[in-house]
Amino acid sequence: MPSWIAAVLIPLSGLLLPLPAAGADVKARSCAEVRQAYGAKGFSLADIPYQEIAGEHLRICPQEYTCCTTEMEDRLSQHSKLEFENLVEETSHFVRTTFVSRHKKFDEFFRELLENAEKSLNDMFVRTYGMLYMQNSEVFQDLFTELKRYYTGGNVSLEDMLHDFWARLLERMFQLINPQYHFSEDYLECVSKYTDQLKPFGDVPRKLKIQVTRAFIAARTFVQGLTVGREVANRVSKVSPTPGCIRALMKMLYCPYCRGLPAVRPCNTYCLNVMKGCLANQADLDTEWNLFIDAMLLVAERLEGPFNIESVMDPIDVKISEAIMNMQENSIQVSAKVFQGCGQPKPAPALRSARAAPENFNTRFRPYNPEERPTTAAGTSLDRLVTDIKEKLKLSKKVWSALPYTICQDESVTAGTSNEEECWNGHSKARYLPEIMNDGLTNQINNPEVDVDITRPDTFIRQQIMALRVMTNKLKNAYNGNDVNFQDTSDESSGSGSGSGCMDDVCPTEFEFVTTEAPAVDSNRREVDSSASQLGHSPLSWSLLCIALALQRLRR
Repeated sequence: MPSWIAAVLIPLSGLLLPLPAAGADVKARSCAEVRQAYGAKGFSLADIPYQEIAGEHLRICPQEYTCCTTEMEDRLSQHSKLEFENLVEETSHFVRTTFVSRHKKFDEFFRELLENAEKSLNDMFVRTYGMLYMQNSEVFQDLFTELKRYYTGGNVSLEDMLHDFWARLLERMFQLINPQYHFSEDYLECVSKYTDQLKPFGDVPRKLKIQVTRAFIAARTFVQGLTVGREVANRVSKVSPTPGCIRALMKMLYCPYCRGLPAVRPCNTYCLNVMKGCLANQADLDTEWNLFIDAMLLVAERLEGPFNIESVMDPIDVKISEAIMNMQENSIQVSAKVFQGCGQPKPAPALRSARAAPENFNTRFRPYNPEERPTTAAGTSLDRLVTDIKEKLKLSKKVWSALPYTICQDESVTAGTSNEEECWNGHSKARYLPEIMNDGLTNQINNPEVDVDITRPDTFIRQQIMALRVMTNKLKNAYNGNDVNFQDTSDESSGSGSGSGCMDDVCPTEFEFVTTEAPAVDSNRREVDSSASQLGHSPLSWSLLCIALALQRLRR
């Protein structure tokens, strides 16, 4: 070799020595921060390396030098799934507790309201009618039993039930005002057929039917709505992420650990795309949920206004008592028409006929003190309950489509909207560039973070959508005063059903007493006139009764 060549090569030989790999300084980077963060989550540090290792074994995170072993990636992937499930439950906590707590309050209120109304009527009628009431109290007990059964979801037609109540009451009262006769079961059945025709109780039954049916339909349907809202919210908040979602969650939440960046949080926009992909089906619930909330708000307004069950049940004892007084006032005319239609009854034994109806009805009467009425149901009023629930319902609108935004606003989850450069974008610490997807399943077809099969909607979510749709329909019917379980062709309102309504939105509250005129009685019915004349009451006694009841209503 020429000496000059040797002279050149010898100095260059030092430059030809093997150089360290370009990533050698990265490979030697410590995993101390990752070990600390990993251990803080309760995981064992036995398998975590002290320095970064080659990442060819990673299945989800970038296959570069890493602080994660295969076992760590698996554990963190499972942990990201659990964290996501908890995040959804925590974020939906408000809407779930709203429906749970308000359902409990409304249900307690309505049940106590019925109990108090029954106790009030019993106390009033014992004081007013004494033994006569106690001997016939099962008629009134059955009324409240059926009202309670309807409220709790029983298959009860309110119109039929109320009609039966007035028919039974007419049968009992007809015997009391005609003690000089004996009435067979067949005869009493004939008497009950005249309930609608004779209007022995005046206009009270018609108006009370309107008020009771509308109020009970609204109350029952509203509580059923709270039940459905509670169940749907509880079910939807328990998510089952797909494998594609779990991969995306792991990549977003814990691949920074594998890259040795445990303190770097995901970019807000990156988080939104992941959550929109993972919660695509939940977002599709939003449209039906919002319609359901709107229907609940409409029925809530009815509960405050013409369908207020508290304003119906609180004075029901006085209203029924007024109906009884109407029957007493019209007893002569009613008896005459019944005898004309059903035939002349047989005389009763002398001992029974000796009892006079005026004495039976009036000797035990004393004014009822409204202050003795049981305390307000559930320690509150319906107006206060409705005002409270309306505020909460309005806040729960769009809750499901808002889940991704609510979760990604959490400072413990993302770097926030103000830190778009120093955040984890799925690959490194840098700005996240892809556009944010719109809400719903079909809009995830191009989601860059989550593999979503838009051709397979979640059947469980679709079931909840159908449950909401059915309940919304019930609420709309209740808003119009109709019970979807008992539709008929009643002529009282165009909507018809057991919730037949008034002609206008506000049902009348004052009662117009209707008196039926006595029919012409021929010579062979003179006994009817003479017996019925025994039932006459002095104007003074009836005036006192009317004044007392009027005062009771005013004091309420």
